Amino acid sequence: MVQQKWVLLGLCDPVLARVYSHSTLEELHREASIPIINGLSDLYHPIQILADFLTLQEHYGSLSGLTVSWIGDGNNVLHSFMMAAAKLGVHLRVATPKSYEPDQSVVEEAKHLSKQHGTQLVLTSDPMEAAHGSNVLVTDNWISMGQEEEKKKRLKDFQGYQITMKTGSVAKPDWTFLHCLPRKTEEVDDQVFYSTRSLVFNEAENRKWTIMGLMVSLLTDYSPQIPALKL
Repeated sequence: MVQQKWVLLGLCDPVLARVYSHSTLEELHREASIPIINGLSDLYHPIQILADFLTLQEHYGSLSGLTVSWIGDGNNVLHSFMMAAAKLGVHLRVATPKSYEPDQSVVEEAKHLSKQHGTQLVLTSDPMEAAHGSNVLVTDNWISMGQEEEKKKRLKDFQGYQITMKTGSVAKPDWTFLHCLPRKTEEVDDQVFYSTRSLVFNEAENRKWTIMGLMVSLLTDYSPQIPALKL
């Protein structure tokens, strides 16, 4: 029955799947003999993080030593930040309202990775504490797909989490802003979103390039070409 369910997989090279439950991706992985790419699940959103870190690499020239502050919901995008940041030498500061914290299993793995790679991981419920000394302020939708009925409660619970210039006042002088879009004004005000500090449109474009790069790396013998140093 399962084989019939995924019979079309045999006609593809890779599959990029956007699903609700992460278990669907795990089932795809078990049954497929081709690469399965997580386009989004309720637990992770890794291809978004590829675009985010490419954007920061382009802007700052290096990722190592950067501090990224997440201010918002403990969702799938945050989970992917937590899985990637330490491996790239990035410090991560996370502020979520109480009862909206990231998944505990992800927290434990992130703590292990942070210790392994010598980076800092801060978890708090205070947005200003998370923003302090940061290079990058990041947020996402407070109300994701399937949470529409929780809108009234979530808007109340996330009071004080909107990213504004006041939030940035405790960050580093070169701070920038990311949001994977679509954005709502309660998450970040217009002054920040449309400012020169906002990298959101570069970030959106980089989704295309990182997904293309990911597919090339999976389907060919491609390896990154590092330019030779001119002495």
